[in-house]
Amino acid sequence: MLTLKPRVRLAAVGAAFVLAAATPVAAYAALDDEPASAASSASAPASAVSRGKPYVETRLFFGTQRPDGGPPVTDKQFMAFVDEEVTPSFPSGLTIQDGRGQWRDQNGTIERERSYELILLYPVSEARAQDARIERIRDTYERRYAQESVARADETTRVDF
Repeated sequence: MLTLKPRVRLAAVGAAFVLAAATPVAAYAALDDEPASAASSASAPASAVSRGKPYVETRLFFGTQRPDGGPPVTDKQFMAFVDEEVTPSFPSGLTIQDGRGQWRDQNGTIERERSYELILLYPVSEARAQDARIERIRDTYERRYAQESVARADETTRVDF
């Protein structure tokens, strides 16, 4: 059996750690540095890669339980809210999905509730103008239905209608 002096063993462990830690970075860097000629020869047609226009996808998450103990927001109430507060700002379209969610409230309690996910798509060029409208929607829902928060997630994407 081979025994190493403590100093040599420490150096070997350190070298192995550096090599293991650097390997994923090198692998990801290699993926990012793919030559343009290799990218264009991939199996997907070039039009699929560049299809669509730059858009922002904003997802809003609306809970239905009221922290004050009041009755949950009903489907009818939520759809009336969408008709009154969301549709006028986003008349071109939107998507609503039913959900089940959970989150930790301001008191540290895990709350489980029926929820809605609202998905909005709009051109990147309109992001600044749409931001104020989206924040108004969030604030109005929070006040009207005694909610601590309406979560928001934004992501850039490409969209083709």
